[in-house]
Amino acid sequence: MTAFKKVMLFCHRWLGLISGLVVFIVSVTGCIFCFQDEIQDALYSYRTVESQGKFYIAPSQLFAVAKTKYPKAAANFIYYYGKNRPAAVLANMGKKKGFQYVFLNPYTGAVTHVENPKTNFFTVVESIHLYLLLPPKIGKLIVGISVIIFVVIMITGIVLWWPKRKTDRKRSFTIKWGARWRRVNYDLHNVLGFYATSVAIILAVTGLSIAFPWMSKSIYSIANLGKKYPSEKIEVKSDSLQKNLPVKQPVTDLAFNYAQQHSPRAEMFLINNSAAADGTVGVSAYAQSMHFYDRDEYNFDKYSGKLLQTMPQDKKSAGLKMNEMNYDIHVGQILGLTGKIIAFLTSLICASLPVTGLIIWLGKRKKKTPRRKRRSFAPQTI
Repeated sequence: MTAFKKVMLFCHRWLGLISGLVVFIVSVTGCIFCFQDEIQDALYSYRTVESQGKFYIAPSQLFAVAKTKYPKAAANFIYYYGKNRPAAVLANMGKKKGFQYVFLNPYTGAVTHVENPKTNFFTVVESIHLYLLLPPKIGKLIVGISVIIFVVIMITGIVLWWPKRKTDRKRSFTIKWGARWRRVNYDLHNVLGFYATSVAIILAVTGLSIAFPWMSKSIYSIANLGKKYPSEKIEVKSDSLQKNLPVKQPVTDLAFNYAQQHSPRAEMFLINNSAAADGTVGVSAYAQSMHFYDRDEYNFDKYSGKLLQTMPQDKKSAGLKMNEMNYDIHVGQILGLTGKIIAFLTSLICASLPVTGLIIWLGKRKKKTPRRKRRSFAPQTI
C-alpha cells in the first residue's frame, strides 16, 4: 500500500469511528422522516378535507377562530395547505407553553384538530435528526461536523476501494452473497457505499445548507457563478409611523387576495404576519401542495397594506432557486415518490456503513492480536 493510501486509510478508519454514532442516528431518523407526509396522511383524517370548489375563507377569520380558542396567543402564521387539505394557524402561547397548531377547514373555519408540535412523533424525529435532542446550537454543530466528516469518509472510501484493474471492477461492484458472512459484510460496506456515495453527498450538502448560512451562501454564489443580485438581498420594512392608520380590510386578507390573483397556479399559501413593529405581512404562494420549491413571494406594509416587494419564481436567480430547493432535494420529494424512495434507501445504506465498517475494523484487530501459546502441564521426565 502506498503512503498516500495509508493516509487515506487512517483518515477513513478513525474519522469513521469518531462520527459513526452520529451518522447512524442522523441517517436512521432521515429514513423515517422521508415518508412523514404519506404516513401521517394514512394515520390522521384531519390532514385531509373535502374540496368544495369555492374560495377559502379569509385569513382574518381563521385568526379569529384561533384567538377564541387561545385568547392570549399571538397568531402570526397561517397555512393553506391545499384544496383538499386543512388550513392551520400557529398559535404562539409564549416561551413556557410554546406553540399550538390549530387545524381548520379552509372553507368553513371549523376547527378539526389541535396539536402541540412537540408531541408529534415526526417533530421529535426531526429534532433528533437536526440536534440529537441537544440544545439547538450545540446539537446542530455536532451534527454538522459529523456530516462534513462523513463526506470526507465517503470520498476516502472510494479512493481506497476503487479497483486498479479493469478486470476486477465488474466483480467489485457486486455483493458475493454465497461467501462467508465476513466477506458479505465487507461487500455490503464497500459496494453499497459506492452506489450510495453520489446521492449521500447531495443529501449531506443540502442538509448542511439548511442548517448553516455559510453553506447556503456558498451554494448561492456558485450557482450564480459569483454574480450578485442586490434586489434579492433587500429586506423591506413596514412604516411603523402609520400604525394607527385606518384600513378598509385586514392587511392579511388584502395580501392573501393579491397573492391568489397574481399566482393563480398556486396550490399552497403561507402567510406570515410579523410581530415586529417594522415587520411585514408576507405571503408565499407555492405551486404544489406540500412542496416548498417553486414559489412566488409578496411582502406588504402591515399598516397601510401597500405592496413593498414581489419576487416571482421566474425572476429569481439560479442561486436563490437552488437554496429554495434544498428541503425538497434533501427529503427526495423534488422527484416525487421516486425521489423519496431513493433518499430513503440512501439514508438506510448510510446508517449501515458505520455498523459494517465497525465489524470490519474489529475483525482486523482480532487478526492482529497474537494467540498465546498454551502451557503444557505434562509431567517432566528425567
